[in-house]
Amino acid sequence: MTLPSIGVVIVTMGTRPRELDDLLASVEKQDVPAQVVLVGNATPLTDVSADVTKIPLEENLGCPGGRNVGLKMLCDSGEVDVVIELDDDGLLIADDVFRRVQQLFAADLKLGIIGFRVADEYGHTERRWVPRLRADDPMRRGLVTAFLGGGHAFSVPMLNEIGLWPAEFFFGHEESDLAWRSLDGGWKILYEPELVLQHPKTSPARHAVYYRFTARNRVWLARRRLPAPLVPVYLGLWILLTLARIRSLSDLKAWCGGFWEGLRTSCGPRKPMKWRTVWQMTRLGRPPIL
Repeated sequence: MTLPSIGVVIVTMGTRPRELDDLLASVEKQDVPAQVVLVGNATPLTDVSADVTKIPLEENLGCPGGRNVGLKMLCDSGEVDVVIELDDDGLLIADDVFRRVQQLFAADLKLGIIGFRVADEYGHTERRWVPRLRADDPMRRGLVTAFLGGGHAFSVPMLNEIGLWPAEFFFGHEESDLAWRSLDGGWKILYEPELVLQHPKTSPARHAVYYRFTARNRVWLARRRLPAPLVPVYLGLWILLTLARIRSLSDLKAWCGGFWEGLRTSCGPRKPMKWRTVWQMTRLGRPPIL
């Protein structure tokens, strides 16, 4: 069995130098070599001493835009079969992660994405880090409809077929867009809890643009990827859930502004998923209205 070659993409804004150094050290300790590309979102990367390919960007392209720069370099090289992407404040606590990723992709040529289990420094995995609705058991392995952006692996043939991240999203729901395109293309998404990325426990709402971009991108996602009858169902359900969850008037105002922005601005090319994909996602436990 021929094992795929590995590439790694890490995007940083230069705000977590200690964590980034630790992550790069954990990548270097892996028992399988990898081509590592470090992308600096509006940061020169001059303080990074690790022996990796560095791409400093003059402007912040957002997480998906920055990752696309690294992905394109590795995919175009023709030397990499699988790309692993890691958050710059994550940490690989085992040294055989890359080897196990190789084995999983080699065993199933239709495997498109592997989602890692994210756990804090105490080994605890929060419910929101488990990519399924029934999240009681974070150790339950299997095929899913989503993955976490913090730690995952992509098949390069899949990326060549379905395309890269939706850079225009900038922040929020870019994983859903890519996951839905992957499933619609006939690829599989595997959640593998034995592959662990240690990550500090943080709230996504810590970002100032969280509520605005979350709302805008959710509307864009529906307009781009859902069959027409499901668009109002999806958006109506999330309006109700948001009203039930948001506790701050300022946060609600930002969310409503983002929702309206998503309705009135271009969402990019529309390519709704097949009804077969809707049914497949439903059988996997997460229909694309949730």
